[in-house]
Amino acid sequence: MSNKSLYLVQSTFSATPNVLSKLQQVYSPEDTVVLMGESVLQLQHPFLQPLNKVYVLDNDAEILAGQTTENLQLISYAEFANICLNHGRCIRLN
Repeated sequence: MSNKSLYLVQSTFSATPNVLSKLQQVYSPEDTVVLMGESVLQLQHPFLQPLNKVYVLDNDAEILAGQTTENLQLISYAEFANICLNHGRCIRLN
């Protein structure tokens, strides 16, 4: 297990910009971000654009209505479980 952090962004649509601004202050390049629920609608947020990958669960991606970015990576629940196991910390932000 590594020292990487997994950030699960589970905030409401209106709260997500503030959550992402706080995340930007503690984020390291080896960390991973998963947008969940309403937060996926903030996929275009400036903090997320330079990241290598932004993960979104297949089920949550349904509300994107075709909205996408180059770094968007859709994942299944099995892939999500593997991502969780590869991180030393899992931090839920809401």
